[in-house]
Amino acid sequence: MIKLDNVSKHFTLHNQGGASIPVMAGAALRVEPGECVALVGPSGAGKSTLMRMIYGNYLADGGRIMVGAVDVARAAPREILTLRRNTLGYVSQFLRVVPRVPTLDVVAEPLITLGTDPQAARERARELLARLNVPEHLWPLSPTTFSGGEQQRVNIARGFAHDYPALLLDEPTASLDATNRAVVLSLIDEAKARGAAIIGIFHDTEARAQVCDREVDVGRFTPVPA
Repeated sequence: MIKLDNVSKHFTLHNQGGASIPVMAGAALRVEPGECVALVGPSGAGKSTLMRMIYGNYLADGGRIMVGAVDVARAAPREILTLRRNTLGYVSQFLRVVPRVPTLDVVAEPLITLGTDPQAARERARELLARLNVPEHLWPLSPTTFSGGEQQRVNIARGFAHDYPALLLDEPTASLDATNRAVVLSLIDEAKARGAAIIGIFHDTEARAQVCDREVDVGRFTPVPA
C-alpha cells in the first residue's frame, strides 16, 4: 500500500548563502495493508522529514513514494489533495483548525467532505469524542481553546473518523493519560484489522511494542558526509 524506493531529500539554507544540507538518501520502505511500521532513530535522523514527504508536505528530490497508485514524489497538487481526502490520513501532534468551528464539526469534516450525510458524520464524531473522553459540554466549542491533551484527542478523533486505507501517525499517544492512551492503541489495532497500512513515530516504547509489527531505523538513510 505504501512503497518508497530510493527516496532522497536535501534542504537549501537560503539565509546562509544557499548552503545545501543533504538529509536523506536511498530511503526504501514497504508497508502492507494491515501492517503498522514504526520509524525509529535518534533525534534529527529524519523521521518527521520522511513522514512529511509521504504526506506531500515536503517534495522529495528523487525516488518514488507510492501510496496506492499515486506517486507522491511526482503528483500534482490536485492529486495529493485527492489522496489526502480519500486514502491517506495524517494524525499530527498538533491540531490546526479554523477558529470558532465547533469541535463536533472539526471531527466530522473529513466525512462530510467525502459526501457522507452530515447527520451520520456527526454521529461518528460523537462516538469518537465520547470514546476519547472529550467532555460533551466541549463539543459545541472550538477546540482552539482546549488543553494540549484535549486538542490531541480531538485531532485523533478527526484522523480516525474516516477509514483511511493508509495512515501516518506522529506521536499519537504523547501527552495522554493511561486511559486515553489505551483508547488510541485500540483505534490503531482496529485500523490494522480492517486493513489499513500505518506508519508511525512512537517515542512511547510500550505503545510501539504493542501495535507495531516492525521497526525501520531511519538513521540508516542519513547521508554520510564526504
